Amino acid sequence: MFDLKKYRKKSPWILHYNAGSCNGCDIEILACLAPKYDLERFGVINTGNPKQSDIFLVTGPVTFRSRERLVELYTQMPEPKVVVAVGSCTCTGGVFRDMYNVEDGIDRYIPVDVYIPGCAASPELIIDGIVKAVDILESKTKEIEKPFKLFKEPNSEDGIINRRDTALKVGEPTTKEDKKNEED
Repeated sequence: MFDLKKYRKKSPWILHYNAGSCNGCDIEILACLAPKYDLERFGVINTGNPKQSDIFLVTGPVTFRSRERLVELYTQMPEPKVVVAVGSCTCTGGVFRDMYNVEDGIDRYIPVDVYIPGCAASPELIIDGIVKAVDILESKTKEIEKPFKLFKEPNSEDGIINRRDTALKVGEPTTKEDKKNEED
């Protein structure tokens, strides 16, 4: 059987998502892609399509408006996938912690593999975190990892997993018992 593990490490594709940050970490990520740091020397490509991504790079704290999209993008990514939290806001909520529109770090919603601290995280730390994520990606399997909140099971038709509509809206019941309790 043809093994893709060794090739997956050579060219990981990154999906970058800003969950509500001040753009400090976003600027540092762009600096990593620039010629001075040249993240592409590791084969890393920044893509805008979650269905082609291997590494989910998230910046900013989870806000009420971004949490559904965060889980939706996470569920659309194929397995195996690695989540990297860039900056102190993404890891813990940072300076935005306990604000009325912020739900702290992303680890309340999706599993995080690599934490990159700092406000804003330096390009050297981001590169080290992505290299660590590539090592984790090589050791992961194709088993489906599920978000912690706002998730329902994917449909399977003829052995093909349909990941559409697996992210729930806030307040939408997740199980039949929740629907029954909501009706009562």
